[in-house]
Amino acid sequence: MEKISILPGVFYSILIAGCIFALPVAFLLIARYKEALIKGNNILAFRSSKTQINYENLEGILHSFKKVIFEDSFLQINFPSAIFKLNGEALKSDFELLTKGRISQPLSPTNQLMGDTSQIFIEEGATIECSILNTKTGPIYVGKDAEIMEGSMVRGPFALCEQAGLKMASKIYGPTTIGPYCKVGGEVNNCVFFAYSNKGHDGFLGNSVIAEWCNLGADTNTSNLKNNYGDVDVWNYREEKYLETGLQFHGLIMADHAKSGINTMFNTGTVVGVSANIFGGDFPPKFIPSFTWGGAKWLRTFIFEKGLEVAEKMMERRGIKLSQMDIDILKVVFDKDEKFRKDK
Repeated sequence: MEKISILPGVFYSILIAGCIFALPVAFLLIARYKEALIKGNNILAFRSSKTQINYENLEGILHSFKKVIFEDSFLQINFPSAIFKLNGEALKSDFELLTKGRISQPLSPTNQLMGDTSQIFIEEGATIECSILNTKTGPIYVGKDAEIMEGSMVRGPFALCEQAGLKMASKIYGPTTIGPYCKVGGEVNNCVFFAYSNKGHDGFLGNSVIAEWCNLGADTNTSNLKNNYGDVDVWNYREEKYLETGLQFHGLIMADHAKSGINTMFNTGTVVGVSANIFGGDFPPKFIPSFTWGGAKWLRTFIFEKGLEVAEKMMERRGIKLSQMDIDILKVVFDKDEKFRKDK
């Protein structure tokens, strides 16, 4: 929510639907005070002078607003799978936005580049050595102080964000995004890592979303295709049941602070909640609620204080402190998922 001043001394907040992640500039130009951008039955954006908004009563709040129909297209997340499904379009759009009119740092001659040199951009401080980079399938962006270690193979579209790293001999298929400060290795295909998460060892991860502060142990593997080649069904929190996705390829959706031990196997379309800690042989359930501890043989509630302790230790390693706001949010998640946790 951005605050801007339209009239001297008067401030308004721009509120944009959180499901929209490729934001047209037109949103900010059209959504004037007392106007609401609408597409179909969805409210896209509006401006308000209110400091607090009751999001459960948006229709009532916007009753007096002028409705403006938005005609252009945009990328929208209706389900978590859209994050990896639409990532290719988002990467190409971001690459153009971030690199337009700028000059890339030079690519070291130890590397092999396949494709158009204009489709790779290397920020200041980034390091790439002895790797194979393919821009024929999409652009490659390497953020500030990021590193691609020796022997890695990367097919675009791909983004390695600030201070993130690819471990030696990584195999990356686009469209894939590795967020700031992540460390990733092994084989990765069409995945999105949010910030500060690690997959530092061998193992396959495909068509998946890994949120912040996650860690995948060595040789963690994720199935992204059913043996019968059928569509994948995935747990839906809102409906509290499994829903068909219409997707043939769907891997792991892992929430903040979740962890997996070495040799963990995740079935096709598995959803892992916040601060879950999964380990052991065989496949654990396809839905693992937040603050769950265990694996295929047994699952128990991960004591809230223990979950905080793990989060604090991981964040301390990156010089970041777990804030009281973080703790409050985690407590809400812990309480909300209690009905799904069934110790066995």
